[in-house]
Amino acid sequence: MSFLGHVVRFIVAALVLMLVGLIVPQFSVGGFWSALMLAIVIAVLGWIIEAIFGKKVTPFGRGIVGFVASAIVIWLAQFIVGGVSVTWLGAILAALVIGIIDLFIPVSTPYEAGRSDNNRRSSDH
Repeated sequence: MSFLGHVVRFIVAALVLMLVGLIVPQFSVGGFWSALMLAIVIAVLGWIIEAIFGKKVTPFGRGIVGFVASAIVIWLAQFIVGGVSVTWLGAILAALVIGIIDLFIPVSTPYEAGRSDNNRRSSDH
């Protein structure tokens, strides 16, 4: 994925988080910049979890484990990003809404994006 692709992906994620903040009770995002930072922090925390535990235990994974990991990452991210307030229930509901939105607007994981870039580069040689 190109740099511009990553920028667009984070802008879309920030907009989704702002929408989720309007829909989900007990989940609030202070504005676009807080949402953008939240998207970046969620991606970084997800990447760290994926690197430590593997793909099945990531917020990007499917199933109950991915759902729980997503809720935990959302809840933890509030302590890193200013202007974000999330309760446990808000994190669970936000993870559910984000999962539903992801069904319609799928986003590849950082691992998959990097792997597809590496495959493309190796096939170019």
